Amino acid sequence: MINTTAARQRMSCLAAAYALSAGLAVVPISSIQAAEKSPAMPTVSSVSQTLTIRQQAIPLIAATMAISDMPRLDAALDQGLDAGLTVSEAKEVLVQLYAYVGFPRSLNALGQLMKVLDARKKRSIEDNPGSEPSHPIPTGDALLAAGKANQTQIAGAPVQGPLFDFAPVINQYLQVHLFGDIFERDNLDWQSRELATVGALAATQGVEAQLRSHLAASLRIGLSAGQLRHVAQVLADHGNADAANHITVALDTAGQPSR
Repeated sequence: MINTTAARQRMSCLAAAYALSAGLAVVPISSIQAAEKSPAMPTVSSVSQTLTIRQQAIPLIAATMAISDMPRLDAALDQGLDAGLTVSEAKEVLVQLYAYVGFPRSLNALGQLMKVLDARKKRSIEDNPGSEPSHPIPTGDALLAAGKANQTQIAGAPVQGPLFDFAPVINQYLQVHLFGDIFERDNLDWQSRELATVGALAATQGVEAQLRSHLAASLRIGLSAGQLRHVAQVLADHGNADAANHITVALDTAGQPSR
C-alpha cells in the first residue's frame, strides 16, 4: 500500500477521475486514507509489491474472459485453481464481471469453468469448493443502504454528479445490485474483486477512464502500485501486451512509482 502523503497526492489526478463501472460520474475524492481506515471493508491487508500466485491468476482470468479468448481462459482458470483459487472464488470472479463485460461473456466463461473443472476431475484433481457468503444478502431498503455504504467506502466519498442528475436510475442499479447484491458477497475479498475488474478493463478497448478509476480504487483498498504494475507484467507475459500497456500508461500518468 502506498502510505506516504506524497504518493497520495500523486494519485489525486486518478481520484479526481474516479468513476466506478462504465459510465459512472466523476466524484471528488480528497483522501484515500479515510477508506483505508474503514473497519467494515472486506479486504485483505497487503504491503507487498508483488502479487501472490493466486492473485496473478485473477486479472489473467478476467482479461481473457473480456476478450473471449477461451483457450487462454482455460489455462488461466487452471493456473488459478492450481494456485489455490477455490471453485467458489472462480465463479465469483466470472459472475461479477458481467457488470463490466456483459452477460454473454460471463455466461460463456462460467460454461468454460464447468468444462475446466470436469477435465480436472477426470485427471483426479479435487478442487477446493470454497464457501458461500457468510451471511444472507439483505433485501429492500437494507440492501440499498448496504450498497450505498459499500460504494462510498470504495469511492472515498458519496458518488454524485451531473450524470446521476440526468439518469438517477443508473446509480440505483449500481448501489442495489453491483455494490449491494454482489459486493455484499464476502466469499471473494474486495482486493480480488478489484484485480478482476482491472484485468477486464485493461483488456477492453475504450474504457481508459474506468480503468484509471479502478486503479485508484485498488490502491484505496490496500493494493500497492507495485502490485498493479505486477498485473501489467503478468498480462504481458501471457501475450496481452495491449492490456499491460493500458495499465502502465495509467500508472505512469498518475505518477505511481515502478516499485
